[in-house]
Amino acid sequence: MGKIEIVTVTNRKQLRQFIQFYYDLYRGNEYAVPYLFFDEMSTLQRSKNPSFECCESEYFMAFRDGKMVGRVAAIINRRANERWNINQVRFGWFDFIDDIEVSAALLKAVEDWGRAKGMNEMAGPLGFIDTDREGMLVEGFEELSTMYVNYNYPYYPQHMEQLGGFRKDNDYMEYLVKVPEVVPDKFAKIADMITRRYGLQVRHFTSHELQKEGWGRKVFELVNATYKNLYGYSQLSDRQIDKLVNDYIKIADTNLITAVMDGDEMIGFGVTFPSFSRALQKTRDGRLFPFGWWQLLRILKWHKTDTVDLLLIGVLPEYRQKGANSLIFNDLIQQFQRYGFRYAEAMPQMEDNEAVRSQWQYLESRQHRRHRCYRKDL
Repeated sequence: MGKIEIVTVTNRKQLRQFIQFYYDLYRGNEYAVPYLFFDEMSTLQRSKNPSFECCESEYFMAFRDGKMVGRVAAIINRRANERWNINQVRFGWFDFIDDIEVSAALLKAVEDWGRAKGMNEMAGPLGFIDTDREGMLVEGFEELSTMYVNYNYPYYPQHMEQLGGFRKDNDYMEYLVKVPEVVPDKFAKIADMITRRYGLQVRHFTSHELQKEGWGRKVFELVNATYKNLYGYSQLSDRQIDKLVNDYIKIADTNLITAVMDGDEMIGFGVTFPSFSRALQKTRDGRLFPFGWWQLLRILKWHKTDTVDLLLIGVLPEYRQKGANSLIFNDLIQQFQRYGFRYAEAMPQMEDNEAVRSQWQYLESRQHRRHRCYRKDL
């Protein structure tokens, strides 16, 4: 077999090739979910992603005998490095054929680039910021994935163990929750009690209020406040918040966004979306045209899926002990019942976050996927 050649992405044509590799590698896989092609392009382009105000990156492709066999992104998030007092280069968009020479060559490219930038450790898979996909799948290879998490073949973590020097840095756990026919007494009673005792109220904002009156921005300002101490978190800037509001809040069903209010102040939120997983599998490599748009429209407009994704849930620390999260779940479950959703995908939660993971004990659920971030000293 020929020698592995590492090529740095330097133009738009190569970037498209970099992105296309994932679709080719997972074509026909019944559990992988194609990511939206235009979204991948937007995320990886410096001119379109506001994360580049605090990040720099380089993208590498691996070739053998003229055929692409792997890819990886090297990323430095200087805002996160300052927050956590580290000099870390991240690796993400890490995909490769089952060949240890390929995976080793790709990670060495990240290591060399990071060391040249003064970094002394590498970690991943991670994105630019925490709304990007994080972690390598290590459990749940035969579970349908989602557009918000990485899917990979079982040989990926096997390579990480064989390469040496990498160790577990953080695990994320995910749960599949059955939507109950009746709101559990635990949520209903606590919701009623805290409404009477503390005067907290559930509110649904209109699309205009979320987009034009600043309430959508408030959601992500609360993300900054409630997620600030989580693994590797990088505070969202105004430009990053604006993009998230435009990308997500703009197309959201406002009935599936629950806010908890203390008077006129938002103190908690739950942002959910109907699952696009099956719809994306029917697209041509994550493209909207010629017919991909119709598959997604059926989900957005008519909720033609039995599953809902719990994207973001957060409550200010001083309100957690008051049971404000019960207000969120009490309301969202009712919305899910109204739309006929049967299951809810609870997005990644840190393994050591017992407070969050323990809430699923009141619902019929199972932990069905696990993602892992690795770290290596350089």
